[in-house]
Amino acid sequence: MENQNQTPHKRRVRYKGKYPKKFEEKYKELQPEKYKDTIEHVIQKGNTPAGMHISIMVKEILDFLNIQPGETGFDATLGYGGHTKAMLQCLNGKGHIYATDVDPEESAKTKKRLAEQGFGEELLTVKLQNFCTIDEIAKEVGGFDFILADLGVSSMQIDNPKRGFSFKTDGPLDLRLNQETGISAAQRLDTISREELAGMLCENSDEPYCEELAKAITDEIRRGNHIDTTTKLRQVIEKTLDFLPEKEKKETIKKTCQRTFQALRIDVNHEFEVLYEFMEKLPDALRPGGRVAILTFHSGEDKLVKKALKAGYKEGIYSDYAKDVIRPSAKECTQNPRARSTKMRWAIKAE
Repeated sequence: MENQNQTPHKRRVRYKGKYPKKFEEKYKELQPEKYKDTIEHVIQKGNTPAGMHISIMVKEILDFLNIQPGETGFDATLGYGGHTKAMLQCLNGKGHIYATDVDPEESAKTKKRLAEQGFGEELLTVKLQNFCTIDEIAKEVGGFDFILADLGVSSMQIDNPKRGFSFKTDGPLDLRLNQETGISAAQRLDTISREELAGMLCENSDEPYCEELAKAITDEIRRGNHIDTTTKLRQVIEKTLDFLPEKEKKETIKKTCQRTFQALRIDVNHEFEVLYEFMEKLPDALRPGGRVAILTFHSGEDKLVKKALKAGYKEGIYSDYAKDVIRPSAKECTQNPRARSTKMRWAIKAE
């Protein structure tokens, strides 16, 4: 007779695998103590851990801005706060930095993180608005001694599938920096014409297959198939470029996906219009002798910045400006591959 008190058999918990499958479990920022070794390992391999952002060209920026205690600065794109923190440390507890960001979700996290590290509201003011409103803030505070504009998208946004910035993971095709305003990339594609889409892909990301992609995407939507996820858009791109030779297909599809997502992101966030407005307002926001450093990540942005700084120099607004771009070091590019496309330009306001 079997023992009545025998413990019932429990099924062994199924092994989920070495790596977490859910993005929330991979979000290192939420549990840095738990993932400390993992984070260090990932960074040493030259990758950016999910949910984290490694600031680019910090040394070059600080060397140029030459921040002194007591000065007033402006960080156009708060993001993960790496650049902001480095600049705040230069102030040594004296002075103030004003920072803008349109992403309510990430800016709140960054503000809290910096406050916990000793950079509270007496040193840092975070405004949830676009950096092209720099004139309003400058008027309020009497201008800036130093300004940084890092025009890149933060890794936290790229790595979060809910935001739709990456073709590598499935998620809604959104691409808005602020999901509370404007229309998503999916909604934009629903109404765009073939000609306008081809123009967007060409102007915003120099896409060589802009015509073929524009036809394929608009044909798909006309057939009643909404392209409302990152996977659906990637699949259309893969199908469109299926004619390519096998040896170059994989790499070309990857680069085309990157360019297509970039072009859509620039469009739905009106990034060129915002940058143009910022460059127009920049001279009046700088105090005499004030310095500005700008990081760009593709040719369209760089051309716009270069043209504006050159024109300002010729008009006598700037006493000096970067005739050549400054690039991140080879070592930095190895440690952080997302730095490879970065170009830094700078200018000094005339006294």
